[in-house]
Amino acid sequence: MTPSYGFACTEAGAPMKPWSFERRDLREDDVRIEITHCGVCHSDIHQARNDWGWASYPLVPGHEIVGRVAEVGSAVTGYKVGDKVGVGCMVDSCQDCSSCADGLEQYCENGMTQTYADKDRRDGQTTYGGYSDQIIVRDKFVLRMPETLDLAAAAPLLCAGITTYSPLKHVGLAKGHKLAVVGLGGLGHMGIKFGVAMGAEVTLFTRSPAKEAEARELGCTNVVLSTDEAQMQAVAGSFDFILDTVPVPHDLNPYISTLKRDGTHIIVGVIGPLDPPVSGVNLILGRKSVIGSLIGGIAETQEMLDFCAEHGISCDIETIKIAEINEAFDRTVKGDVHYRFVIDMASLAETRQAA
Repeated sequence: MTPSYGFACTEAGAPMKPWSFERRDLREDDVRIEITHCGVCHSDIHQARNDWGWASYPLVPGHEIVGRVAEVGSAVTGYKVGDKVGVGCMVDSCQDCSSCADGLEQYCENGMTQTYADKDRRDGQTTYGGYSDQIIVRDKFVLRMPETLDLAAAAPLLCAGITTYSPLKHVGLAKGHKLAVVGLGGLGHMGIKFGVAMGAEVTLFTRSPAKEAEARELGCTNVVLSTDEAQMQAVAGSFDFILDTVPVPHDLNPYISTLKRDGTHIIVGVIGPLDPPVSGVNLILGRKSVIGSLIGGIAETQEMLDFCAEHGISCDIETIKIAEINEAFDRTVKGDVHYRFVIDMASLAETRQAA
């Protein structure tokens, strides 16, 4: 076993605290990565607090992981010690089903193996995430980080980035399309950046007038207050696509009314029932669609990273020390972050010295 050190929570709602644990020994097709930075995703908080009801403890969160290769297994040929690499939301899949064959491992019909709070599909050991000093991952699920990307600012691309890039590529967003993004946060600001880079005219839907200046700086052509009926009516039938990043149940019907005929409302935020229900009339009268999307496959995630390097795209972040993680969780829930926290894992050494 491989001794590791990080931060974990031991039960639902418990604060994150230092924890020593063991990872599996390096297999022939594994890569051991020394973690330099890890993004803080809102789903980390949901899991730590068991908001979804399926968390297991002790839990080491973190699936926006970047670092450098420290060791490779005997069968690994694609990576060498010192390479800049990343790990996202999954660390394995069956590799046999039709989804895996299509490069869509996130939809593995036998269940992808999540980076943390899951079971390794070979030996059943619990998977632990990136709030730690290192991680050991099957080589097929390691991403190469382009040299031009800053590792800290690139960390959230492994979740927030691919979560927004994948559906926009899937629907064929391109020049001439009109895209609306609901919510300006970790996901929303990435959706705006990708939409602009893909050539679309981008509008932000927001409940906060204070977000207008930020949205325009990111490249939005228009900002619509979703609480203002007159503004919503003014954009009725306007958009080809809506990227909905809001992480809690909300009324989709007013947004669907702003879609063109054959328009598509893409959900990437809500995990759970839609409340209130979507009106069938809203869909039928315009042949409109509501779809969902989950991260992206490994090949598409690599494509996204290369796209970001080509277009100079990264996440807007606030870097923190690992000892500040509990405060960061609280601030994230309050929306008090611009737009994503990233943990500098060098700070783990300070925590060890103080212990």
